[in-house]
Amino acid sequence: MKLKFSLISTILVIIILMAISNRANSQENSLSQKFISLFNNSMNPDVACYRIPAIVTAQNGDIISAIDERVPSCRDLKWSDNINIVMRFSKDNGDTWSEIKTIVDYPLGQSASDPSMILDETTGSIFLFYNYMDLEYEKDIYYLKMIKSDDHGQTWSSPVDITSQISKPEWSNDFKFITSGRGIHTREGILIHTLVNIQNGAHLFKSDDHGASWNLIDTPLKPGDESKIVELSDGSWMVNSRVNKMKARYVHVSRDKGQTWDSYPDNQLIDPACNASIISYDMSNLGVEKTCLLFANANSGDHRENLTIKYSFDNGQTWYAGKTIYSGQSAYSEMTILKNGDIGLFFEKDGYKDNVFVRLSLDWITSGAKD
Repeated sequence: MKLKFSLISTILVIIILMAISNRANSQENSLSQKFISLFNNSMNPDVACYRIPAIVTAQNGDIISAIDERVPSCRDLKWSDNINIVMRFSKDNGDTWSEIKTIVDYPLGQSASDPSMILDETTGSIFLFYNYMDLEYEKDIYYLKMIKSDDHGQTWSSPVDITSQISKPEWSNDFKFITSGRGIHTREGILIHTLVNIQNGAHLFKSDDHGASWNLIDTPLKPGDESKIVELSDGSWMVNSRVNKMKARYVHVSRDKGQTWDSYPDNQLIDPACNASIISYDMSNLGVEKTCLLFANANSGDHRENLTIKYSFDNGQTWYAGKTIYSGQSAYSEMTILKNGDIGLFFEKDGYKDNVFVRLSLDWITSGAKD
């Protein structure tokens, strides 16, 4: 009798697990049908691949997506003499998108890579940052540049070299770069972003005058590779960092505007050493007086796969499992809050062959899946 009962219990457990697995697969399959391919390898036969997604919501509600157009190969900046920055925009919360438009294009031998953006919520200006190299005459020398749009991403200024403002003279030959993705505009009106010096750690740079000038906050964050900053509900700054070979994220928190930091590994956020995304969602518009942090990454310790969004209601002390967005190959990602309150996610998919956008509701991420 005990054996029979044990067998029945085992069968019931298997049935329940299969039901859960089938429900999860059904949810993911349903979600994948909503993916919109913005940049993929089949769009232009002269382009090897598109990589390094960045996305921001303009003040008028338009969504701006930017990415590397890597022409001769899919390799990074120091190994490719023809990388351009291209963009697409949407005026309807991501339902439809413009044609691809080139916004940074240097002569052959010079490349621009790793786009990232900040919206100045006061002026409406959008700053797009990128890393530059002249592979013909200054191989391995990184310059840090930006362009600006005052019309919601429709037109852009000429490039401005801000290397001398946000780095040090003794860093001239170092491997340094602005992190791709996005920076933030704090509640006090400071524009802040992250850069990395591989030899000297991650750093913040900021502007107190709406982007007219920029300066380095000379307090290194270690360990830290590609890093993202978010402002917490109490005004503290949190930097979430990629760390190679650790299989998890590293977190740095400052309560004095970047002068000192408390740093710790966060084993709740497993990671295969890949750029990720973190944003803060103010829920007061939903009638809830709390802030939700959203974190998107390749949720695996060993491989760039299993793109997942997790969430926290306590400034990142506790992370909930959230939702798997795509269980297959997936790498760099970035998020933005849309004008209708949804979250727009833009990520690399299927071994850098595709870069897709998907729109998600906060309710779906933080509760049960809803069609």
